[in-house]
Amino acid sequence: MDSYSHPIQGGATAVTASKPSRFSRICVFCGSSSGKNPVYRQAAVQLGNQLVERKIDLVYGGGSIGLMGLVSKAVFDGGCHVIGYSFLIFLIEFLICFFLLIIGDNIGEVRPVLDMHERKAEMARQADAFIALPGGYGTLEELLEVITWAQLGIHKKPIGLLNVEGYYNSLLSFIDKAVDEGFVTPNARRIIVSAQTAHELLSKLEVYELENGTGVKSSWEMEQQLGYSAKCEIAR
Repeated sequence: MDSYSHPIQGGATAVTASKPSRFSRICVFCGSSSGKNPVYRQAAVQLGNQLVERKIDLVYGGGSIGLMGLVSKAVFDGGCHVIGYSFLIFLIEFLICFFLLIIGDNIGEVRPVLDMHERKAEMARQADAFIALPGGYGTLEELLEVITWAQLGIHKKPIGLLNVEGYYNSLLSFIDKAVDEGFVTPNARRIIVSAQTAHELLSKLEVYELENGTGVKSSWEMEQQLGYSAKCEIAR
């Protein structure tokens, strides 16, 4: 068991994949690279297979390369629905995105969005939970944003870290340090669910409930409005 994962609240036992899942769709954040260690690729395929076994559809950032391609192909080949969001504003940006980010055949349904904020907001709105596989800056940014939204009470959707081979140990140690130093509350620390395997992580997420009183109550619509307002101010 991942030494950084917190106990499942309420002492609930993990559910098995044979039971109906509480989730219809899960948003997966992960790298457009496969990484150097083959275990990352294996984890992406295993996660996709677990989603199929539980009949959970996939929401992700689009693309058919790297871990993004592996998890989406596993879900699609298994017969579940895949929704990918493609970021584009102008034709030239579409061409760059097409040739550099989604090389190969598109997987599942591709929905275009105007900018990164809309992309993340739509992914979050469509999903019932979030899982982060190993990835780089983009994966980390998406993960921390949905954690922050949970802390603020914007959503109560479970957030899971697939901590393959201890990939996220340093991040979890940093967050634990932030708790020790008073920058993150213990209650906010419990937002993050972590495990080393897809089966264990999904079993934890199935029974996880975010505690009340984590932060200020809000809504996806308010978050979207605030984001676009800030963007307009910057544009001025």
